[in-house]
Amino acid sequence: MATGAVRRGDQVFKGLSTAAGVAILAILAGVAVFLFAQALPAITADAEDLPGGNGLVAYIAPLLYGTVLAAVIALVIATPLAVGIALFISHFAPRRLAQTLGYTVDLLAAVPSIVYGIWGLTVLARWLVPVYEWLAANLGFIPLFAGPASATGRTIFTAGTVLAVMILPIITAISRDVFLQTPRLHEEAALALGATRWEMIRYAVIPYGRSGVISAAMLGLGRALGETMAVAIVLSGSGGISVNLISGTNPSTIAANIALQFPEATGLAVNTLIASGLALFVITFLVNMAARWIVNRRAEFSGANG
Repeated sequence: MATGAVRRGDQVFKGLSTAAGVAILAILAGVAVFLFAQALPAITADAEDLPGGNGLVAYIAPLLYGTVLAAVIALVIATPLAVGIALFISHFAPRRLAQTLGYTVDLLAAVPSIVYGIWGLTVLARWLVPVYEWLAANLGFIPLFAGPASATGRTIFTAGTVLAVMILPIITAISRDVFLQTPRLHEEAALALGATRWEMIRYAVIPYGRSGVISAAMLGLGRALGETMAVAIVLSGSGGISVNLISGTNPSTIAANIALQFPEATGLAVNTLIASGLALFVITFLVNMAARWIVNRRAEFSGANG
């Protein structure tokens, strides 16, 4: 009797799990079909009928470039800091301090994005104006800092920095949990062989948690790619593609452009915005696929077979 009940429970659980997995795939497919159907009029329309009058590719390309650029800036800034904070919490900080820092990181992940956006506009942008002026004056020969420096600080680099602060708690929390799962025997073996604490972390902890850190970074990248309000508040987008990170000429992002333009859009303009959303959907899907491929390639190193 008990065995039959357990088997029925297993079957029910298996059925619910399967249904949940199928539902996720169905929802994802439904979103893709909806976006494509709504974007089709813009895809098939004449170039002069679309906003800007230069065609769909010319409209989406600067937005896609700005989206990727801001997300990459955020990832480059946040990932090393997050890994360092995670290692400090997991292997260097005293237990009480580590717990306090862990709680703080978890709380930062719950802060609404609009709060980060207001902070970036009112505080960070002003702080960075002198930095931009110095970069333009001393490193202006580098295209990234060619200037003229923005007088307001509302640049693509400021937006990327705000995104870095937003995704920092996500990457830190996941990396911390991954580092804490390093088998104790690996760490003790490294120390027994004469390794210093840093060498133990370098040769035992980091290799073990590399796939987890990559997953955390890709999760943060996905958050940065789709962020809307913080970027819309901070970034002063003027369109076009530019490698200059500190001037007032900034490409906008897809999500921010949709949020700003959608309320007043009508007709074919709505389809064009949805088409840009479809492009963001595709690029996010490709990023997640690439992350899964990287993680799977690293999966052979584990506590069982490492």
